[in-house]
Formats: sequence, C-alpha cells, structure tokens
Amino acid sequence: MPRSVNAVAARAKRKKVLKQAKGYFGRRKNVWTVAKNAVEKALVYQYRDRRVRKREFRKLWIQRINAGARQYGMSYSTFIGKLNDKGIDINRKVLADLAMNEPDAFKAVVDQVK
Repeated sequence: MPRSVNAVAARAKRKKVLKQAKGYFGRRKNVWTVAKNAVEKALVYQYRDRRVRKREFRKLWIQRINAGARQYGMSYSTFIGKLNDKGIDINRKVLADLAMNEPDAFKAVVDQVK
C-alpha cells in the first residue's frame, strides 16, 4: 500500500511560518529552513521580552520617583518607606507620572509623608 502523507497540512504549516517571516531580510523571509529558525528565535524573544518590558518600566518609574523625591531632600527608599508607614497606597506608575507631569501634586504627596 502506498504511503500517505498529509501534504495539505504540511504546506499550510510552512505557509504560516513564511507569512510570519514576512519583512525579514534575505533568505530569512523565503527559504523554509532559514525562515523557520528565524521565526522560532523571534517567538522566543517575544515571549521573554513581554516579561522584560515589565522590569524595564518598573526601573524607569523608580528613577523618575527618585529624581522627584530628591528635589525635596529625600531619597527614593526613604520616600517609599514613609509612604508605606503612612499607609498611602499609590503605585509606582502613578507616582512617576505625578513626578514628571504634575510636580505640584507630587509635592503635595511628599509634604504629606514628611
């Protein structure tokens, strides 16, 4: 009996990967083996960097809060410590936004914890 292969599904899988590789440079966009490796690597980076993005934003917010707090003679760690002691529950994203765009509101928060 002849061997049966599901060429339709195999072709669809290859087309899907080549579509994902659209826009890549050189053979990465149109040669199956090269494109498959490039797409797999890209998906690994994509998965990893969804988590890295969260870390990098938190670092940015901390830097902005630190710069804002130092204008009023306080370091970041003492500022956050006093915020927790007073029971003021504002997350770092909001604090960083206040420090950057609403200096008066940030000063009011700093004055409250002093």
